[in-house]
Amino acid sequence: MQPPLPEARPEGARGGLVAGVILIILGIVFLGQVWGWFTLDNWWALFIFIPAAFAFASAWGAYRRRGGFSREVAGSLTGGLVLSFVALMLLFDWDWGLLWPVFLVLAGLGMLLGWRSH
Repeated sequence: MQPPLPEARPEGARGGLVAGVILIILGIVFLGQVWGWFTLDNWWALFIFIPAAFAFASAWGAYRRRGGFSREVAGSLTGGLVLSFVALMLLFDWDWGLLWPVFLVLAGLGMLLGWRSH
C-alpha cells in the first residue's frame, strides 16, 4: 500500500507566502528605524516592493507551471525588476538624471528574455 500523495497547494497559497515575507521585512525595517539601527527618510518607498514581490512570485509560478522560461516569466520578471529599481531609487534618494538609462537596460533585457523563450 502506498502512502497518500500530499495535496497540491492552490495557486493562491503563493500569495500568503509572499505577503508573510513582506510583512517580516517591513517589521524588521521599522524596528531598525525605531531602535536607531539606521534611518530611511523615504521609508514609504518600501511599499513599492510589495507589487514587485508579487511580480517575482508570479514569474516563479509561471516558470514552474510551464516547466521552464516563457514570455510570461520574462514579463513578470521584468516588471518586478523595474518596480524594485524604482523602489531603490526612491528609498536611497538616487539621482534619476544619472540612472534613467537603467530602465532602458531593463526593458531591453525583458525583450531579449521574451524573444529567447519564443
